[in-house]
Amino acid sequence: MKAAVRPEHHLLAVEHEHDVNCLFELAVPAVEATGDRPPLHIALVIDRSGSMAGEKLAHACRCAAWLGERLRPTDELSLVTFDDEVRLVLPRTPVDATRLTAALASVRPGGTTNLSGGWLKGLEQLRSSPADATRRILLLTDGMANVGITNGGTLAALPRRARVDGVGTTTIGFGAGFDEDLLTAMADSGGGNAHWAETPDMAPEIFAREFDGLTRLCAQNVSVEIRPSAEVEVLGILNEYPQVAVPGGVQISLGDAYGGETRNVVFQLHVPHLAELGAVQVAGLILRYVTVGDEVATHEVTVPLVVNAVSAADAAAAAADPEVRRQVLVLTAARARDEAIRMTDQGDARSANRTLRLAARTLREAASLDPAAAATATAQAELLDQEAGDLARGPMTAQQRKRMRYDSTRRRRGR
Repeated sequence: MKAAVRPEHHLLAVEHEHDVNCLFELAVPAVEATGDRPPLHIALVIDRSGSMAGEKLAHACRCAAWLGERLRPTDELSLVTFDDEVRLVLPRTPVDATRLTAALASVRPGGTTNLSGGWLKGLEQLRSSPADATRRILLLTDGMANVGITNGGTLAALPRRARVDGVGTTTIGFGAGFDEDLLTAMADSGGGNAHWAETPDMAPEIFAREFDGLTRLCAQNVSVEIRPSAEVEVLGILNEYPQVAVPGGVQISLGDAYGGETRNVVFQLHVPHLAELGAVQVAGLILRYVTVGDEVATHEVTVPLVVNAVSAADAAAAAADPEVRRQVLVLTAARARDEAIRMTDQGDARSANRTLRLAARTLREAASLDPAAAATATAQAELLDQEAGDLARGPMTAQQRKRMRYDSTRRRRGR
């Protein structure tokens, strides 16, 4: 994998303090989905509560059958369903089409939603699988957790502990009645993806996208550690990644990496007075990951972040890096959406509207001052204005909230 880091402004005025936006880019080499890959061990955990009756459950079962048809003889699949009770419909085993079809035909809608029980049963199926397999829980639900563990913080933490054992979690929310904050948090802590099927017929595309990613898995437990130089300070991470303070800096967990993708992390540094002209290293970034496939090995790469201290005139004349600027603008808009959701949840729709409008205005000002960023800034401003207009017409609907949350999550996950 290729890692690089660059500041928004490479030239900084000497004898001045600076708050600098920086972009860490991780380019993952492309792989052939049809080539050699580790075996996939998947626990498919499907909500069969009463609200899933009809097209939702039918589409979920069809997607499970589709997945089974595409797994190789070396892959294994288990099927767990849950309502208020948890049922192991198919233990983890190499896929047999006849057996899977019979298992899916037995799935019927039931009562309430024991989400934690279903997830834990899926984990049970994968904990005993070989460590060289790609192990993933696919959790699909359309409702609130109202049986078993119902505390959102406790539920969100479960996949993090499983991740230590090499088991990831991807979540798929159906419809408008589920808790999107919970499902995105579970995917975050589990190193997987968070999907939303607004309508049942969107499920096949989601399954296809998830399956394609799993077949292109290149590395797991990807993290980047930002270690600022003496007197330089990390002001914050603009992305929505799990992060933890470590001696000398902060570590950000990026989850899994798939062939052909680029992962981005945008962070802010405070650089104190630069005393002398010339190149200055303001931070070092440490990339760590475990490769999968033919070679299972731990890797560590250090990338220096260097700026140049120049005269104030030279610094003022230099243009900002357009890609760093674009990433900052997109993440700024995502943060405004998150803040508007928080305000709306507290019953303050007026402040939420004001937050979106103000962020849109700021983006338009950026567009007028920076031609290279104009297209991105204008597009984001239009989206924010549209969302503000929706809020002005009435209370935020469940669909609007989910649309804003998943859009923000996707952008702040740096994919």
